[in-house]
Amino acid sequence: MTYGWGSKRGEYRTEYAEDSMRKLAETGSEWIALSFWTWQDTVHSTEIHYDYGYTVTDRDLAHAVQQAKQLGLKVCLKPVVNSRDGIWRARIGFPEEGEVYWAAWFRSYTNFIKHYAELAEELECEMFCIGCEMVGTESRTAEWRQLIQEVTNLYTGPIIYNANHGKEEGIEWLDEVDFIGTSAYYPVASVPGDSYENMLAGWERQKPRLKSLSEQFGKPLVFIEIGCRSAHGCATMPWDFTYTDLPYSEDEQANFYRSALEAFWNEPWFAGYFWWDWSTKLYALEEASIDRGFDIYGKKAEQVLKEYYKQPITK
Repeated sequence: MTYGWGSKRGEYRTEYAEDSMRKLAETGSEWIALSFWTWQDTVHSTEIHYDYGYTVTDRDLAHAVQQAKQLGLKVCLKPVVNSRDGIWRARIGFPEEGEVYWAAWFRSYTNFIKHYAELAEELECEMFCIGCEMVGTESRTAEWRQLIQEVTNLYTGPIIYNANHGKEEGIEWLDEVDFIGTSAYYPVASVPGDSYENMLAGWERQKPRLKSLSEQFGKPLVFIEIGCRSAHGCATMPWDFTYTDLPYSEDEQANFYRSALEAFWNEPWFAGYFWWDWSTKLYALEEASIDRGFDIYGKKAEQVLKEYYKQPITK
């Protein structure tokens, strides 16, 4: 489960955040992706800024990791860069002839990632994510290989990269990571309110390509982001967080969860799910029936997850 996306400085150390993580552990989840972000000014900027007026601090992260370990949860530390201009980070990039800009950006990004790689090592995090949906940068093979080399000099655990759904192929340097990650927001529903059976068929259509990717590099595949909101139509666009006026539908969310779990649970090349997401500040349990966000607390999808997470792993 991804925990605490969007949390601000100090938030991990609040009573409500600690209570939220305890409730997350009760789902049977074994891992959390501790995911947070800082900024660059635009998608064409070359400098990444530590905005500690907003971004969680190292002290916050240490507190969250310590609590996770006390609860028996393993941690993937996942630092992310967003752009203040509101454009998706996948658009970060420069013209091919702009070598000086590429060099400056990778220098800044490498320093950013190395800071958290070092912290992940100190905090004994069980996994480290080196990038999230950085589609516009992925063709820069030499720079990514150099970054990975510098990260592995600091962090001795397994590393993962978070590609985007439908864009996983063509990343030549995935041989350097230990796990191939993807944001698995595949639109497996054909129509709003689609059935579990149709969603399951949608996942089955994705399997051959994902299996082939895993076999190509000899690396297990992880859905390092996956989920959809409890709103009518969201399984047709699982990535969506903008259509806030859609009707509530916990059945659609539950069908999305059940179909994804059933489709990949016993695949030997598949390593697991990090569901998107679990908030640091949960709504009251009685408000679960009106919440149309990604959280599953108190919803049917939570019961689906608990049901699967009680099963023994046979692969």
